[in-house]
Amino acid sequence: MDFELSDEQRQIREEIRRFAENEIAPVAREYDVEEKFPFEVLDRAAEMGLSGANIPVEYGGAGYSALETALVVEELFAVDPGIALSITATTFGSDAIMEFGTEDQKERFLEPVATGEAIMGAAISEPDTGSDVSSVSTRAEKEDDGWVIDGNKMWITNGTVGDFFVVMCETDSEAEGRYNGFSQIVVEADRDGFTAEKITGKLGIRASDTAELIFDDVRVPEENLVGTRGMGFLQLMQFFDVTRTMVAAQGVGIAKGACERALDYATEREQFGRPIGDFQAIQHKLADMHTRTEAARQLTYKSAWSVDSSDEQLTTLASMAKEFASRVAVDCANEAVQIHGGAGYVNDFDVERLYRDAKITQIYEGTSEIQKNIIARELLGKGF
Repeated sequence: MDFELSDEQRQIREEIRRFAENEIAPVAREYDVEEKFPFEVLDRAAEMGLSGANIPVEYGGAGYSALETALVVEELFAVDPGIALSITATTFGSDAIMEFGTEDQKERFLEPVATGEAIMGAAISEPDTGSDVSSVSTRAEKEDDGWVIDGNKMWITNGTVGDFFVVMCETDSEAEGRYNGFSQIVVEADRDGFTAEKITGKLGIRASDTAELIFDDVRVPEENLVGTRGMGFLQLMQFFDVTRTMVAAQGVGIAKGACERALDYATEREQFGRPIGDFQAIQHKLADMHTRTEAARQLTYKSAWSVDSSDEQLTTLASMAKEFASRVAVDCANEAVQIHGGAGYVNDFDVERLYRDAKITQIYEGTSEIQKNIIARELLGKGF
């Protein structure tokens, strides 16, 4: 069993961290306060190949493995989760096209994303349907040589800035089996009847764009169907194994950032004539934070390895990693604020932002409660 990263992987990690420190850290507070999407930072990220980190080289991407992509996510999120999500989510939905899409779809949708010319998104959640994906009501009717889509999607990343979205729709209401009536269809944002309304006032990840999408008789061609009609739900479950691993990497990154800032502050801040890091209470907090972060990192890396090797334990590992790493992120951010005391409660220090940003990792891509359901179901062999 080898726990060492290759020289190339270590180089990726170091280069990403330098980029984050130089390009993201100086503007992170500004984008958070103004809830502004970081187009300028994305342009520089695209020059480094970060727009298509996980997209195969033949379609213009960097062709990173899941483990290498997790390293990218971790280092970006350690500096600022909001801008980091804006960068890493430009390819959101690409996994479905890479795995199930046609060659034409890969060329039309993956190549412009990989080069930074376009932004994608995945539209799954609805106003009345979050964790229960099998109850989505957005409807796609087959008509002549295309599809007509009606419905609403909620909490959609890149909603007002995306160029196209992989949309989960009900296409076969009479299909046998609860999970066999759904399909994924690509919808371009410039289609008639498509509108997006930005959601503001979020607790965290405020630099990332989130919106409600409205589909009012939106017509798309037949060739925008991803994979086999009626298999969208099962496609999505495979997609979740990858994205949940990446949310775990987000959690590790946030925890890492909290640990780093707490350690720096404990070394610099003095009380009673000495650094607060000299006090056992603070030392124990730091020890717990770093230990749990490393545990979350190893579980996340194993999940990423499972993605790359198509390991049969992937679904369980992805949910374990996501649930545990997101919990560690929240706990470490909380302790970092506590170590900073009153200073950690205002945005003069990054830990205030990390504390707000951390919570979303326990909610999107399946709540922590859903992850525990999945883990238990897999252990008991219950299936869907």
